[in-house]
Amino acid sequence: MKADAVRGHLDGLLLAVLEEGPLHGYAIITAVQRRSGGALDLRTGTIYPALNRLERQGLLASDWESTGERRRRSYRLTDSGRAGLAERRADWRAFTSAIGAVLDPAPGSAT
Repeated sequence: MKADAVRGHLDGLLLAVLEEGPLHGYAIITAVQRRSGGALDLRTGTIYPALNRLERQGLLASDWESTGERRRRSYRLTDSGRAGLAERRADWRAFTSAIGAVLDPAPGSAT
């Protein structure tokens, strides 16, 4: 899938995979890959700036956790993040409906 296809939808993708519970960066990348059937392969250089921005906006919160000698940051949705996800889902449904009506019009619809 073209990288441009994700542009404008990255925040919604990140919020959606975090809806299931807190995850660290690599686990977020893996969750997006898994949920997209491998079609979306996000890079760390793409998601970390987005995660930091979403945290500054109050949509995510994070905590440092230790696993053995490694420390990693775990991200989770805030209440504002849940509301933001609902808004992005509604926007996505409206967008895909409009695009679908153009690319795949119903039989007998006006052209």
